[in-house]
Parts: sequence; structure tokens; C-alpha cells
Amino acid sequence: MAEFMDWVRENLWAGWGVLAMALAAAELLTLDLTLLMLATGALAGGIVALVAPGLIWLQVVIALATAVATLFLLRPTLLAKVRSSKGYRSSLDNIIGAQGSATAVITGNRGEVKVDGQVWEARSFDPSITIEDGEQIEVFGIDGVTLSVYPTNRPLTQ
Repeated sequence: MAEFMDWVRENLWAGWGVLAMALAAAELLTLDLTLLMLATGALAGGIVALVAPGLIWLQVVIALATAVATLFLLRPTLLAKVRSSKGYRSSLDNIIGAQGSATAVITGNRGEVKVDGQVWEARSFDPSITIEDGEQIEVFGIDGVTLSVYPTNRPLTQ
């Protein structure tokens, strides 16, 4: 067991590398750049482990400092660039203007629609209009998880 622990201490860079790769791979599932910044910290810890294999405390400090610095300094800048790039629209932005159908009666307060195969809570854009079940609608806005909708077969009154 002592030999194994010596091997782990001498090759801690491999553990940091595996952690960095696992975090980078998990980033592909989230796409919000958080795990990628943590992977950068793990990579920095691995580089320190190659240079100073016995200084585990230094590896951890460098890994944490790099992860925190990239999370709070680099990530916001990268997200702003991605979100302001030409053609970027979030999935919620894409739902505005989409068409669907009412799956329940929709009033100014409540209702339900199906848009792009998903069922959403909805309310009528014009509170004085009631939208009947099965009527075709267009999404005018979104408030939290509630869509603001209007029937496509009626002229807009507001």
C-alpha cells in the first residue's frame, strides 16, 4: 500500500489531467462555460504537479486560484461575446413569434398551449379575449414560464 501511495504522490499530475478532461467533457452537456473554467483550474493544478510533485498544497492553491479567476474574469467576457455574436438567439427568444394551438381555454389569467411539441402555460395577450381549445395561436411574449399568446385568426385589437 505504501508503494501505491508513493506512486500516486509522484504521478498526481495524471489525476489532475483526468479531472480536467472529465470536467471539459461534462461542459459539452451544459454549454455555460462553468465546467470549462473549472477544467482550466484542474489543468493548472496538473502543470504544477509536473513541476513540483511533492507540493500538493501548492497544486490545490494554483488550481483554485485559476478556476476562480477564470470563472469571474474570463467567463463573463466569453459569454458576452457568444451572446452578442451575429445570429445568436436563446431558445426562449426563438419561441417568440412561434405558432401553436390552444390545448385548453385561454383567458387573460390562465390557459395552456402547445408550441413546437411542448405544452406551456399561457395567457391571452389581450385580457378581454378568450381563446378556445384547439384555436391556432402565435406567441407574443414570455413571462417566466407563461407565454403571452394571441389567436392567429383574429385581428389584433390592442
